[in-house]
Amino acid sequence: MITAWLRAARGRMLPLTRWVTPSRTAASVLDLSPQDLRAGGVRGLILDLDNTVVPWGSAAPSADVVRWVSAVRAAGLAVCIVSNSFTSRARRVGEILGVPVVSWAAKPAPWAFRRALRVLGTAPAQTALVGDQLFTDILGGNLLGLRTILVEPLSPREFVTTRWVRRLEAAVRRMVGGGPGGGTAGDSHQQPGDD
Repeated sequence: MITAWLRAARGRMLPLTRWVTPSRTAASVLDLSPQDLRAGGVRGLILDLDNTVVPWGSAAPSADVVRWVSAVRAAGLAVCIVSNSFTSRARRVGEILGVPVVSWAAKPAPWAFRRALRVLGTAPAQTALVGDQLFTDILGGNLLGLRTILVEPLSPREFVTTRWVRRLEAAVRRMVGGGPGGGTAGDSHQQPGDD
């Protein structure tokens, strides 16, 4: 039913879908080369927590993610986690990774992303946001002019409302081409409205 409605509304929605279209996609954060990000002009990286850095509800990142974040920082990129989580779990993950955390984010609202930019000391055009959801991560990042990278969720386990939103998101992703593996870190970045 949702897909049929989206198909019927597609012509009217295309201008709106630009706000939920990522700059690029990747299967996971591990597929993002710190050197390529830096060579593409990225100086700061905002990371979503659940199903981007850790599986939903997990209290610790994998050893591979710890090594990747260390490599990102060694490449000279500042890193910050932005999460809608309001528990101490987000802070614990940040401590393990050695990065600051902005929690209670209410994504896609802009204030947490703005706070993260202040923490990172970077401008929006120098900052990439990596997340697994179109309507929180990608929308919020695009509204502020960040480079946005959509990754596949680490786990099928999710908050109950997120599972509902994923159905709509799947239809929109088919429309905007937001599947895994597209683009490269050095891709030119065009923000919505930059025609």
